[in-house]
Amino acid sequence: MTTTELFLLAAVLAAFLSYLLTWAIRPLLLRHVLANPNARSSHRVPTPQGGGTAVIAATLIVAGLVIGYVNAFNFAAVPLTVFCATLFIALVGMADDIKSIPVLPRLLLQAAAVGAIILAAPAEARIVPACPLWIERGLAWIAGLWFVNLVNFMDGLDLMTVAEVVPITAAIIVLGWLSEFPPSATIVAAALCGAMLGFAPFNRPVAKIFLGDVGSLPIGLLLGWCLLQLAHHGQFAAVLLLPLYYLSDATLTLLRRMTKGEPFWAAHRSHFYQRATDGGYSVPRVVSEVFVLNIALAILAVTSIELGSFAADFVCLLAGASAVTLVLYRFARRSAP
Repeated sequence: MTTTELFLLAAVLAAFLSYLLTWAIRPLLLRHVLANPNARSSHRVPTPQGGGTAVIAATLIVAGLVIGYVNAFNFAAVPLTVFCATLFIALVGMADDIKSIPVLPRLLLQAAAVGAIILAAPAEARIVPACPLWIERGLAWIAGLWFVNLVNFMDGLDLMTVAEVVPITAAIIVLGWLSEFPPSATIVAAALCGAMLGFAPFNRPVAKIFLGDVGSLPIGLLLGWCLLQLAHHGQFAAVLLLPLYYLSDATLTLLRRMTKGEPFWAAHRSHFYQRATDGGYSVPRVVSEVFVLNIALAILAVTSIELGSFAADFVCLLAGASAVTLVLYRFARRSAP
């Protein structure tokens, strides 16, 4: 079986399993884990949350099985630490979905999961070789913790996380097919892509189920780990381009709230995509624009890697930043055009 067939197999199996598991657990979540609407919510009726349980279970089961198969052919294995850390942070998210965990303990538990993945990276896996290892790993740990949380922050609209994760993981699958990304890590990305597609029918507007923290936190961890693999191979333009919309919306919103003296750790409705819906954009329109933007960013990321020059990286980053700026500007307008 070729690597391309393995990637497609992982995606298809994960999509099928995710769909079945989501369908199976939804009645249980309806009874026990409801997200009730409030002033900061984008939904108007109580909706079960915790669908991420199905997404993460499908991702880890399928990725584990397929990687177990390919290891017989001497593929590099995904560190067991990645699977364990993903499961751990999913359990943290599940606990937070059921009964809210205070901010500091929640951050400490997330930091432990991110730190485990950072420490599990081989000593020869470097981002900036000239930088002392402990400084590089410390900065990567902070960046990873922020990335996990920003994925969680941005999961506030039906299909929003699907519109982010599918283009990123699809780009990684393409890079794996082009032999620009480790096969085992590509299988994980393919399984996550398929699992999100299997979950999508239940999450399309108006959503019948939400991911919850049990989904958004481990999804952020797995995506962050994939981006770390790119960073270790010196693909810095792609590392920025693939999540650029999420990075920009979440970071600019955080800085704006901090400068205004607002409690930035509390729930709010000031993300650009939330301002868009408040200004008259429909949910499908916002998600569609984000999805198209992310496809464009994914194409630019793959292009930057394939061309492999500083000039190509600069042009792709400039194009990506311009596209993100345009979308953020449109979302920030007081009313939809």
